[in-house]
Amino acid sequence: MILLRRLLGDVLRRQRQRQGRTLREVSSSARVSLGYLSEVERGQKEASSELLSAICVALDVRMSELMREVSDELSLAELAESAAADPVPAPVRPMLNPVSVTGVPPERVTIKAPAEAVDVVAA
Repeated sequence: MILLRRLLGDVLRRQRQRQGRTLREVSSSARVSLGYLSEVERGQKEASSELLSAICVALDVRMSELMREVSDELSLAELAESAAADPVPAPVRPMLNPVSVTGVPPERVTIKAPAEAVDVVAA
């Protein structure tokens, strides 16, 4: 199950770390307790829109940028989750008759595919 609060926390942590700032600095600037900000970053607490706004101001990041990054992470997580739940079977490839081309430079080989597929092996 994908938890939005965990993705949001990961993005907030990355934003803070990119700036080389500590939890203490950001929590002080956002006027939120260090412990609570830590829980938000670890995805253990849901952040209200007011809290997110204060953190974004403290990080000097637009909320739309933050949410865009969260959205991108969510898209990737959904793709990974659906791929794990429903793996795509490998396509069945028919047995093909091998064809050998000799004495012709590879850049001069032109192949027009017949109704049935063939494998071409340049020697």
